[in-house]
Amino acid sequence: MFERTCDLIENLYKDNIVPGVSYAVIKPGEVLTKVIGNSQLIPKVEKLKAGMLYDMASLTKVVGTTTVILKLVEDNKILIDDKVKDYLPLFKDDRVTIRHLLTHTSALNGYIPHRNELNAQELIEAMYTLKVGDWLGKKVVYTDTGLILLGEIIQKIYNKPVQTVITQEVLQPLQLFESTFNPDPGLCVPTEVQKNGKVLKGIVHDPKARILGKYCGSAGLFMSLNDLIKFSNWIIHNSKNRVLKDKTISKLFNDWTPNGTLGRSLGWDLRYRNDGVPCIYHTGYTGTFILIDRDSGCGLIVLSNRVHPSSNNQIFLDRRDIIISTFLDEIINKKNNRVR
Repeated sequence: MFERTCDLIENLYKDNIVPGVSYAVIKPGEVLTKVIGNSQLIPKVEKLKAGMLYDMASLTKVVGTTTVILKLVEDNKILIDDKVKDYLPLFKDDRVTIRHLLTHTSALNGYIPHRNELNAQELIEAMYTLKVGDWLGKKVVYTDTGLILLGEIIQKIYNKPVQTVITQEVLQPLQLFESTFNPDPGLCVPTEVQKNGKVLKGIVHDPKARILGKYCGSAGLFMSLNDLIKFSNWIIHNSKNRVLKDKTISKLFNDWTPNGTLGRSLGWDLRYRNDGVPCIYHTGYTGTFILIDRDSGCGLIVLSNRVHPSSNNQIFLDRRDIIISTFLDEIINKKNNRVR
């Protein structure tokens, strides 16, 4: 099963859309993995090897920051509908809640003039003053800002940098020992070639994350395919009940937007099978994406450096959507064949 999905993933490399790809298809009792292609093209072509670390980009949001926030909810240290201003007094709008940030319904205008010229403190202070649109709670508009602010809330409660908290509260308990915010560049798949000709390798691609460093909750995590398989299996099974209670994970497969109809969970996006069953899904700008279907026990992880050598790669985004829809179709076909 999942032959069509695997073919489409491998065609990303064969059609020269990405230098190479590492992927996993999770099925009940079985995990198929494959590594194909190159890790980089510039300054020289190098073969992709199993176990290399990828810049997760926004998968940091769901693996790390969201998981810690859910743990704080379980521990009754925060409530989903608490106001952001209760934890971050300098935040200007007292209508925005933790739910808004998690579901990308905060209506925060993310534009910050001369952003990349600011230091970490200046960048955070600028985020506190962002205007909130009149569609607060009524529309999903994806933004990094919400998860950066959630990282600030985590820091206030733990009195530690958010990336330190993620390491201690998520990576270590789940035994994700190949995952880190401070990778050895020699183990990493590089991302974009910058204007000065330097290739980012072991350095986070996201500019805001480079500025914020260990205080960034939206990006910065590097992971191996093996660790993402571990993480996905934890979501599917949670057999040892590490980090989060099973009922908390189960609730992720619901729409948590304020009106319950906008198709986002807490931190995660939702994708629905043709039979209406929800799956959790998230992407990363660098070319990473993950989908988990707890109902069927299936999952899909695709890791690529689609921004190498350049982020001008719209065809990857189009192909990604086709891969996800094909995978969801094949889950249904697998289920129907089993019933017959």
